[in-house]
Amino acid sequence: MEMSSSGKHVPPVHVHAKLQSTQMHYTPHNMASVAADAAASVHASSQGGQMNDAKAKTVLKEAVDAVVNSFAKHTHGHGRVNVVEALQEFWQMKLERGADLTNGALVVYESQPATTAPYVCFVSLPGGSCFGSFQICSTKAEARRSAAKIALMNSVFNEHPSRKITDEFMEKAVADAVSSFQGTPSDAENPSTGIGAFKFMLEANKGRSMLEFQELMTVFQLLHWNGSLKAMRERNCSRQEVLAHYSHRALDDDMRSQMALDWIAREQESPDIITTELEMAERDLEAARLAGRELRFFKEKRDILVLALSQINPNGETIT
Repeated sequence: MEMSSSGKHVPPVHVHAKLQSTQMHYTPHNMASVAADAAASVHASSQGGQMNDAKAKTVLKEAVDAVVNSFAKHTHGHGRVNVVEALQEFWQMKLERGADLTNGALVVYESQPATTAPYVCFVSLPGGSCFGSFQICSTKAEARRSAAKIALMNSVFNEHPSRKITDEFMEKAVADAVSSFQGTPSDAENPSTGIGAFKFMLEANKGRSMLEFQELMTVFQLLHWNGSLKAMRERNCSRQEVLAHYSHRALDDDMRSQMALDWIAREQESPDIITTELEMAERDLEAARLAGRELRFFKEKRDILVLALSQINPNGETIT
């Protein structure tokens, strides 16, 4: 379960969270207890059937607050916690316990440029997952805390055993995919089919958490959105070859720049396509942020399109 901007496009301001001197008392037992409480809190908060938008926002806030309070109880012994500090130290603890964090444990905040409220802030976790302030925030500090809260809740909840990719999870996930896409059991054994590719991805990530799996899937979501997967199929690349290659490829500036170039080429064939796509990406990002969802896919789309637009329209003038 996942709990999860503006007319002019200005490069976001990056603010790095600094480690504070106050040390929290993390142990594997503590984190298991917090994760268990997180699962219980999320389950309890989500009961009650269909919800309207206002109710959903209330439930989201209650679930986030419950998990943050549980985290404070298990790590501090009391009910208050600096969520920005706690999020950084949570990931520092994971690194010290042997987590595979290629770029270290640094949590990065991006405050979206604005001169008046409401203020928006995004936070990127060491593995690449991204969350945003899910409340209406009247100050930049409040927006940062809101982003940190939702990221901390997801980070803690991700430690629960139910969030790990196991044989049982894979069996159910593949069966659900077969049912949803009206496939057959044989499709799951054929890596050239969509269901087979999904099973291949799950098997390759057995033992990882759902948050780690989502980070990897974001790359393939972007490749699909950008048309790169279709282009590779037209060059007779098999799904398995593509999956094997990009499973070990990080989403970096080179990949973003290449996708931006693809959109610049499309703009030459279909004027205003970037602006139209960017408007949709902005709406999707805003909806995902306010719903408390993991939103790296939506944010990467927006950032790639902004990059493409800046290359063909460097002065920010209206394209005609």
